[in-house]
Amino acid sequence: MATRPGPADPSMDPATLYLEEVFTDRRVGTIRRMTPVTGDGARDPAREIAYVGETQVMSTVGALPIVFEIEATSLADAAAKFGPLAKDAIEKTVRELQDLRRQAASSIVIPQGGMPDLGGGGGARGGGKIQLP
Repeated sequence: MATRPGPADPSMDPATLYLEEVFTDRRVGTIRRMTPVTGDGARDPAREIAYVGETQVMSTVGALPIVFEIEATSLADAAAKFGPLAKDAIEKTVRELQDLRRQAASSIVIPQGGMPDLGGGGGARGGGKIQLP
């Protein structure tokens, strides 16, 4: 898929348009068939049709969307590949969330003004405010 424009450039490129069709089994997810089209809406034979799978898993904060590309030559091929690719995408997302959780848990909290005087020679130093790195 192409990179998305940032907020400073919300314009569309007529040379990269797709007709999007959504197919679902109403149970596990959807397959989007992205058919490349020209600026007037006609099929662009110079570019390949793309298939994108989409499912969701429930988390403690609600439904978490999982989106993944499916390399397929037809809708039936994309449907056959959906399950294993969805499973891989879910496992990858879970690993990434666990890594983020570990990183957040290992963040060090540093008091403003430095560490207290632990040598017994005058009490604690510093401003008492806690800052996150």
